[in-house]
Amino acid sequence: MNILSTLIGKTAYAAAGPPEIPASAKTFIGKISTEILDPIIAIMFALATMYFFYGVAAYIWNPDNEEVREKGKIGMLYGLIGMFIMVAVFGILKFIISSTGSSDQVLNFV
Repeated sequence: MNILSTLIGKTAYAAAGPPEIPASAKTFIGKISTEILDPIIAIMFALATMYFFYGVAAYIWNPDNEEVREKGKIGMLYGLIGMFIMVAVFGILKFIISSTGSSDQVLNFV
């Protein structure tokens, strides 16, 4: 009989769905995103953009020096990779916040 009640209990839980996330946890996740992670992402994106433009400038202003042009190519590549990573992190954060069921107001900041 104990096995039957265990199975029925799990079936009832599966039909009811997962437990609701508390509002305080949603607010906490939103505040971490808007107050800490968003500024860090913006600063890192700005640094990656500056590094990309440094690579462009090094590549264009030194047409005769192959060593500097190669460093410029690497700078452009690393800058693009950095920007891609920051956009991906931004998308992941938006996905996490929307999957926790936070309000639309929090999503406007991300």
